Amino acid sequence: MRLQLKIAYDGTRFGGWQIQPNAVTIQQEIEAALHTVAKTPIRLHGSGRTDAGVHALGQVAHFDSPDTVNMNPFNWVPALNSKLPPEIRIIECSEQSPDFHARFCARSKTYSYRLCLSPILPPFLAHRAWHLPRQLNPDDLREALAQFQGTHDFRAFAANRGNEDESTDYHRTITKADLSVLNDGYLLQFTGNGFLYKMVRLLTGAAVQVAQGYLRHDDLSDLIDNPGQKKSPLCAPPDGLSLVEVNY
Repeated sequence: MRLQLKIAYDGTRFGGWQIQPNAVTIQQEIEAALHTVAKTPIRLHGSGRTDAGVHALGQVAHFDSPDTVNMNPFNWVPALNSKLPPEIRIIECSEQSPDFHARFCARSKTYSYRLCLSPILPPFLAHRAWHLPRQLNPDDLREALAQFQGTHDFRAFAANRGNEDESTDYHRTITKADLSVLNDGYLLQFTGNGFLYKMVRLLTGAAVQVAQGYLRHDDLSDLIDNPGQKKSPLCAPPDGLSLVEVNY
């Protein structure tokens, strides 16, 4: 039985989603819980990676339940949650067709990024928002976000993993890039058919630079229209970033 998990997590103390040798990760913790419940190793496949310190409300992953485990999808939720640290929770578990793949079947993803403009960062927003006590121009911020919409070569907004080559495709389609006004700042939202490594953080950093007057709209346009010449001037910290939803 192929099962799909919807997962929420506070990524503050984790080294990101993907298993790696020198950090505790979300995937590692869930695979350990799967092993404990099923009493056999199980590989978990996520919809994509999130960086160290990044959160999720709706990460999606799948795994194949072994034949030796006779448990319906509903019961996997409490079974796994009882074995996971409190920062990680399985929200839903559902059966999928054998050809479903959490990564390759995804049609779009939505990320949010929270900006806090209060003079003092409230303690409950620690690791949940980028603290920017210097005021932003919301009109410039909104205009900068609008420039990202559409299909573009986003190489200026991609960090290098080290495995890029001439065949790497940096084209992505952003269908939504806007902001909502909060009592203490703004919530940015990005929806697209895919995102490059650190792309949302680099988009956010550039938009904030425009809103603070450090980067002109023409300079931002140049980053989009002439890829490969320069990089986004600022990568926003991971604190305010959350994977909200994966659509199939």
